[in-house]
This record gives sequence, structure tokens and C-alpha cells, in this order.
Amino acid sequence: MVQQLRRTGGGGLRREVGLIPLMFFSLGSIIGSGWLFGALYAAQGAGPASVISWIVAGAGIVLLALIHAELGGAYPTAGGTARFSHFAFGGLGGYTIGWVSWIYSVALAPIEVEAALQYAANYMPWLMHTSGGTAVLSAGGYAVATVLMLVFSAINATGVRLFAETNTWTVWWKTAVPILTIIVFLLIAFKPGNFTAGGGFAPEGLKGILSVTASSGVVFALLGFESAIQMAGESRNPRRDVPLAVIGSTLIGVGVYVLLQVTFLGALDSAALRHGWAHLSFAGEFGPFAGLATALGLGWLAFVLYADAVVSPAGTGLIYTGTQARLLYAMGRDRYVPPSFGRLSDRGVPLGGIVCGFVIGMLIFLPFPSWKQLVGFVTSAAVLMYAPAPIALAALRRSDPGRPRPYRLPAAGVLAPLGFVMASLLIFWAGWTTVWHLLAAVAVGAVVLALSQALLPATVRPWLDWRWSVWMWPYFAGLAALSYLGSFDGRGVLPFGWDMAAVAVLALAIYAFALSRPLPPRIVRQYVEAAEQEAVRL
Repeated sequence: MVQQLRRTGGGGLRREVGLIPLMFFSLGSIIGSGWLFGALYAAQGAGPASVISWIVAGAGIVLLALIHAELGGAYPTAGGTARFSHFAFGGLGGYTIGWVSWIYSVALAPIEVEAALQYAANYMPWLMHTSGGTAVLSAGGYAVATVLMLVFSAINATGVRLFAETNTWTVWWKTAVPILTIIVFLLIAFKPGNFTAGGGFAPEGLKGILSVTASSGVVFALLGFESAIQMAGESRNPRRDVPLAVIGSTLIGVGVYVLLQVTFLGALDSAALRHGWAHLSFAGEFGPFAGLATALGLGWLAFVLYADAVVSPAGTGLIYTGTQARLLYAMGRDRYVPPSFGRLSDRGVPLGGIVCGFVIGMLIFLPFPSWKQLVGFVTSAAVLMYAPAPIALAALRRSDPGRPRPYRLPAAGVLAPLGFVMASLLIFWAGWTTVWHLLAAVAVGAVVLALSQALLPATVRPWLDWRWSVWMWPYFAGLAALSYLGSFDGRGVLPFGWDMAAVAVLALAIYAFALSRPLPPRIVRQYVEAAEQEAVRL
């Protein structure tokens, strides 16, 4: 029977992906539209100290990636970020994080399309128009965006092999172009004096350094290591390859982005800084690196950058079209959303999720017609998706100690709670407006769950395990309250510094509370064994 399923492709996901394609799923997610705009928006918000913003964000993302590397190697299942919380906290906890993961992933293809079209508007101005000082899609831009979304969906629908091969060649290109840009700008146009011009190294102080991590695309640019985890159900050797792919892609991405920020700051014309970093502007602002290349007389590099501004975001959008479908597939298999999303096509792909992602993606263009309008929300959703992983790691080490772990996080007793604190701060720094929108999206997910369960016969409804995910609700409420009272787009009742200390205390208290109420090992084994039996059918 297993062999028959392998031949027909009708029984499960196909394990056809090796280490390099798996690593490139993550690296291709990390190097997307963030490198096109993140350096400019970070410089406007923090000046030369924006380099520190990338280092702070990079340290937090590397720590979260290391935590996920252990979980991904130990539990290599499709839609892994949703499954880890399911194993550790039960049905409701797993669904909640799965829903947030899907919200983040389904928004990635639209945001990457917007980035590509915003760059392309420099030579095809009919794609965008200015509204309230922000470049947004025109009617023609919406039409082109629709075509790109259809292309992403069609490639994913053909099967994982073509998807992997297409992505591998794309990632070679999109990694080479930023590295070429770094080398050229360092050799031709680097001005060390820029790092003390325009108001000094840190014109907005520590608060500016921290706030741009979430609001200006810094953390957003570094997101994506989880793509290898989501695709683990299609890896040939997931226990070995998933940790390597996660760690390797994250370290490469952080290194590239830090160097890009340094070269961007150093390549600016000093005259552009005479009004300060907050008012930084120059010709080609909607394509900052290409604009710099043009100003320096490097027409050939500008041409390469404009081409990459289509290829790079398109590659990331292609990846997340597949990633969100696999998350929906995992939730459908667990019957937290309609079971039809848990079915595969004859080519072994979750076709229902791909179609749903296209429809939702087109709707996302309507309230968020520009890259900058969407980036803060997407960033916070991603970090909220990552946040439970440190608690899940500690809980699963206790409840499932015999599980083979090809990679083990060193000093997990310190680094796991530190990772949870860091994730909580990254969400908090996004500001109250973003936080309440995010928690509203979580509430919408609760409504979807209630409706899905009401439509299922009582005999097949999944266990929700309410009591073991109860820690999430004081965590969400506490984050909302502190964000509203804090100094990052909040009321300012809690002054800067004290508000962050309060977030850290909240995170540590919730971490301890969650571990005091672990899911019983018997139930953990049931959930893990069910996932393993599903893997046997692949």
C-alpha cells in the first residue's frame, strides 16, 4: 500500500527535497523584499545606529532559530510551527499558533508582490500612485499583482519538485546580487564620515534603535528560517537536514543584512543628510539601492538591482505561497479548520490551501496597498508565531525525553526563557497600533475555530485541551495592556525602560506558569505518534 501511494502521489506529501533545496527555502524567505527597503527605513528611524538595530534583531532571531532547530530536527512534520505547540500545549494552543503562523505566511506573498511593483514603478510609473505621501498600487498595479499571484499558485500546484528546483535557482541569484552590491559600494563609494553626520551616530537614541527593529522592516527582513521547518514533511532526511538548514540560512541572512546596512549608510551622498536622518531622501527613494547606484554613475548595477527587485521578492512570494498552504493542510488534518484543507491533490500538494491563499492574498491588497503599511503587522505576527517555541522546547524535553534530538540547544535552561523574553520585546517594540491589530487577528481565528467545530459531528471533533493552553490568555492580555500603557506608540503611562522591564517580567512569569501546567506525557505521545503515522504514509 505504501508503495502504491508513492506511485500515485495520492496518499501524502512526497519526500523529494534534499539539504540544499531545504536550506534555500529558508534563505530564499530571508532574502526577499526586506533588503530592498529595510536599510532606508531603518536609517530614517535610527540614523547610523541602525546597524545596532540589525545586530539586536539578528541576535534575537538567531536565538529563536536555534530553538526551532532542535524542535524541527526532533519533530519533522509538515507545518511544523503549528505542530510544536500542538504537541506541547494541546489542541487549542496548537491551533492558536497555527492560525497566527498562517496569517503571517498568507500575507507574505502580497507584501513581496508590493515590493517588486514599488521598485518597478521607477521605470513603469503606472504601477503605483501616491496617496497620503505613500506609494500605493494603482489599478494597473492591482492587475499585475493578480498575474504574479496566479503564477506563484500555478508553480506550487505542479508539485514540490518543480517548486524546489525553481526556488534553488532563484535563491542563487537573489543571494549573489546583495553580495555584489556590498562589494561594489564598499570599494567605490564608502564614506566613513557619514556615520557621525546628520545629527550624530544615534540621533534618536536607544528608543529609536529598538523601535525600528519592528516598525521599519528590520526584523521583517530577517524572518523566514521557519520555511525549512514547514517543508520538513517533504525532506528526504529531515532529522539531519532541518537543523542544518535553519541554522545555516539564519546566519547567512543576518550577516548579509548587517553588511547591507553598513554599505548603504556609507554610500549616501553627504548632502542628503543636511536635514538629518529623519528627512533622508534622494532620487529613486522607492528603490533606494538602485537610486544610489544611479547617482554614483553605476548604471549597470542599477539595472541588475531593478531586475533583482522583481526576482528577489517573487522568489520569496513563491515560497510562502507553498508554506501557507502546508500550514492550512496541517490544521485541516487536525480538523481545526474544515477537513477539506487537509487533502492533497494527485500531485501530492495541498491544492485547497493554495487556492485559499490566492483569494486571501488578493483581499490583503485592499487594506494594505503598500509595503510599509503591511510590514509592521506581518513582523509582529511572525514573532508571535515564534514566541511559544521556547516554552514548547522546555515542555517537550520533560514530557518526551527519549525523543532523538540531532541538534540540542546548549544551556537551554537559560536560552529558552531568554528567547521568550526576546520574542515578547520584539512584539512590544512594534507599538500599540500593531499589537492590537495582531490580537484582533487572533480573535478572528477563535471565531473560525468555533464555526469549524460547530460544523463537525461531535464524534470527530478534535480535543482542544483548554487547561494546558490557558497560559496564552494572560500572556496576550498582559502584552496588550503593557503595549497600551507603554512608550512605544502607547499612552506613555509606563516610561521608556520601565515598560520593557515590565514586558520581561511578564514573559518570565508566563514562562514559569506554562511549564507548571504541562500536557501529560501520555497525551503528548498520542499526538506525536499520530503525526509519525501520517509521515509513514508519505
